[in-house]
Amino acid sequence: MSEVICDTSPLQYLYQLGLLHIFRALAEHIVVPPAVVHELAAGRDQGVSLPDPAALEWVTVRHPDSAAVLPLITDLGPGETEVLALAPESTDAIAILDDALARQVAAALDIRFRGTLGLLLDAKQAGLVPAVTPLLDQLQALRFRLSSHTREMILNLAGETS
Repeated sequence: MSEVICDTSPLQYLYQLGLLHIFRALAEHIVVPPAVVHELAAGRDQGVSLPDPAALEWVTVRHPDSAAVLPLITDLGPGETEVLALAPESTDAIAILDDALARQVAAALDIRFRGTLGLLLDAKQAGLVPAVTPLLDQLQALRFRLSSHTREMILNLAGETS
């Protein structure tokens, strides 16, 4: 992956899994919009263990040139909105989003995207993690929403089904 533009939840969950380093291994450039920096700061202020992307030398914080490119969707948070505004500004960007509505909007706008689970599969394929199963267990303990069907599909793709 050349450039990834990341929303809040993938940064949160990979940080909480101790796997934030996989961003650096899988992508040349990691971009985070200011709204994501603010959302993570708000969580840290509430005592949640979250990273500070502005303090990571390998992350670029970038404002979108224009958020007006997006239709008004009131159900999207500021982080998702800015990720979706930034993605079309780069020729080879992949938006990293977990929110279902944000992913639908990305698809409608022809923006390439992945989520936390896709990154875990990429990390396993690249030899960065030995197995996905224990990571899914940890994610679920962290209250990551994961249906049994999606879990089964991810484990199948990871070659970890019995």
